[in-house]
Amino acid sequence: MTTHTIRRILLSLALVLALPVLAQAQDLIAGKSFGKAPNEILVTFASAVDRAAVENPANYRVYEEQDPDIKLNLESVVLAEDGKTATLTFREPLNARLPHVVAVSGLAESGAAASFKVMKPYLGYLLSILVGSLLINNFVFTKYLGLCVFFGTSKRKDTAKGMGLTFTMVMVVSAIMSWFFYQFILKPYGLNFLQIVVFIGLVSLTVQAVDTVLRKVNPALFNAFGVYLVLVIANCVIIAVPLILADNEYNFLESFMLALGAGGGFLLALYLMSSVRERMELANIPTTFKGVPIAFIVAGQFALAFLGFSGLTLF
Repeated sequence: MTTHTIRRILLSLALVLALPVLAQAQDLIAGKSFGKAPNEILVTFASAVDRAAVENPANYRVYEEQDPDIKLNLESVVLAEDGKTATLTFREPLNARLPHVVAVSGLAESGAAASFKVMKPYLGYLLSILVGSLLINNFVFTKYLGLCVFFGTSKRKDTAKGMGLTFTMVMVVSAIMSWFFYQFILKPYGLNFLQIVVFIGLVSLTVQAVDTVLRKVNPALFNAFGVYLVLVIANCVIIAVPLILADNEYNFLESFMLALGAGGGFLLALYLMSSVRERMELANIPTTFKGVPIAFIVAGQFALAFLGFSGLTLF
């Protein structure tokens, strides 16, 4: 019998003997979640625990699931008066987008240890991506991208709605294709330096397909778009989304939510702006401010209004 085999047998025996202790410790954990502050984790115990053991940061080991070798700096642990809820405070903000693993020892009288995972509900995370790109981080009113097409097609509601729906469709299709190319071609073969070229090519292909379909299906809407449909290819928003999903390593569903939110945010911005610009045609505006100047002022006011969503968190 080799040394390696003996070591595996001993490890298995130790694990079997430790199972009751581990089960006892795991039963003590009633809930866990990220706190309201960006550097907090909340742990709820099923029953009262030893305060001295729980509030000792040395008994904890916390790390991101994908980087188990990097231990996060735990600054303090505070146990509530009821003896069941502990607040773990870290020196730096946590990346709540990623699952975190918390290993804690000394929970029970036997000195049992427990390890559990802390993560946001995935459905809530998907909705946060959608709402974030739609309102909180609206690409037009908070990042000021795509302004050329935005000002050019927001004079009439019909044109604005048509461009918004077309842009959303192009955004979703091009983002999905970009995600596929990035995950299965660029990333595996080390061609990340070709991201922008490939993404622009995919967007151009999608826009050309939409151009051909609109020319046949709805010539009136195609003529209303004019040169702005072609400018979608160079729209900052439609290029920014593939770059963001590649940089954040989003999966398919996350990429879809980001693209849908970005397209919906652009549609919302166009519709709001077109509604105001139609009413401004009947308003008594000084000659100096007519046209583009007053449009920039209104866009600035919308941007100030959208700043009210800053810091909003749903999950």
